[in-house]
Amino acid sequence: MKRIAILGSTGSIGINTLDVISRLKGRFEVIGLSASANVGLLARQAISSSARVVSVMDSRLEKDLKILVPGGVEITSGEDGLLDMVSRPDVDLVVFAISGNVCLRPLMKAIEEKKEIALANKEALVSAGEIIMASSRKNNVRIIPIDSEHSAIFQCMEGRLRKSLKKIYLTSSGGPLLNVAKKEFKNLTKELVLNHPRWKMGRKITVDSATLMNKGLEVIEARHLFDIDESSIEVLTHPEAVVHSMVELLDGSIIAQLAAADMRLPIQFALTYPERVESDVKRLDLAKIKQLNFQKPDLERFPSLSLARQALKTGRTYPTVLNAADEEAVGLFLHDELPFFRIPSIVEDVLARHKGAGASPLTIDDVFEADSWARMETRKLCCH
Repeated sequence: MKRIAILGSTGSIGINTLDVISRLKGRFEVIGLSASANVGLLARQAISSSARVVSVMDSRLEKDLKILVPGGVEITSGEDGLLDMVSRPDVDLVVFAISGNVCLRPLMKAIEEKKEIALANKEALVSAGEIIMASSRKNNVRIIPIDSEHSAIFQCMEGRLRKSLKKIYLTSSGGPLLNVAKKEFKNLTKELVLNHPRWKMGRKITVDSATLMNKGLEVIEARHLFDIDESSIEVLTHPEAVVHSMVELLDGSIIAQLAAADMRLPIQFALTYPERVESDVKRLDLAKIKQLNFQKPDLERFPSLSLARQALKTGRTYPTVLNAADEEAVGLFLHDELPFFRIPSIVEDVLARHKGAGASPLTIDDVFEADSWARMETRKLCCH
């Protein structure tokens, strides 16, 4: 039986992870759960899964948890709580479903502790991919991605030599603005931007889907996860969202992973790897689908993708700044303090002002310093 900790159990990935575990009875034991602030749901999850430890980011919420969970459950808080959870000897696998760079140090700690890693967090690899992957190689720890696109690539490469990989194709549904003219971007309502045609996701990632910044971040993730040059990663718009990504091999063969749009499938793959087990995910009926369309994204309408590629090519702390500036700009948009069309230009301006870290090897402290600077610079630009 595999013993699991889920960081970010009250978000959509965490909820789906617990759903997968409940359906695969007898295969997993939930040891730890963490949440940002949703103590009510966290407590219910802890009771239903018989978790041994729960953690909440805000220490002031510990007293609320104590009232809601059984007496034998250990309660921790803050980053220290996460570090303790991933270090436990009774944890075999850690699911990183927590968003933001708050997961950086716990992720590094879990790798150093040689835990199995199932990673749904984008920000860590975008901000500190070089550091994380160097540590994973040093500690011989495999990181299995949960993002549907990167899971698809991982699955396509399963059993194949890395040197046989020539190109990666990341697919994009096109988001809610696929057929919206650029001239209309200035008049978009928040409701329209958040109305994704295929996925029900968090507000921030839905906005990133609308700008295609999510694909830019995925390019950076793929570069680190699969050790491939940025120029060998192509993004294709695929409105049907059936092909989750593809790889091209040296001999010209293209291998694709197709499945219903259900996050439980990549989650289950990560949890049970290298085994494949039955699932109740809806099966594809290819005869009903009839056709699959692919096209290159319009970079004039969606400049965020180019910004991400440039940040990746520049390297050092530029991807960190890209991610932090985007998070702040999207947050301001969601709070009606910034119009949608200005998000990419704000990120571009912040990147242009960044001086980068020095020539010495990057550290986690460098990443957090660049992250903090970018957030302050974004707010400064947006307020003028």
